[in-house]
Amino acid sequence: MKTKFFKPEELTKKWYLIDAENQVLGKIATKAVEILKGKNKPEYSPDRDCGDYLVIVNAAKIKTTGKKTEQKTYFQHSPWVGNYKLTKLKDMLVKKPEEVIKHAIKGMLPKNHLGRELLKKVRIYGGTEHCQQAQKPEKIEL
Repeated sequence: MKTKFFKPEELTKKWYLIDAENQVLGKIATKAVEILKGKNKPEYSPDRDCGDYLVIVNAAKIKTTGKKTEQKTYFQHSPWVGNYKLTKLKDMLVKKPEEVIKHAIKGMLPKNHLGRELLKKVRIYGGTEHCQQAQKPEKIEL
């Protein structure tokens, strides 16, 4: 048997929609990475971009398990030596809920050029409205 390698023009790209309301953060990120990398397709190859596009809505209404809302912190450098910012998850969900999901997805993607390209294919919105109605995204239930 020979392994078939697909060319980029032979692959079909689809748009998917995930509603994150009352969903656990890790499960959303896991499903998102599966779609972005293309692991749900028979044409999957780990060294190529064969995944689809993804829209995530209601990012502000996610759930976490355990005491993560109080204990989980996000670390951010500042330009000065010895200075940094620590932001708790509950504060981040109020200020920038999109960044919480984006950070979780980024941590599960490969740490190379392919991972950075795959992260550009996800659109995250804090509310129910999104700008990708023209692409007719297919809704996925978790």
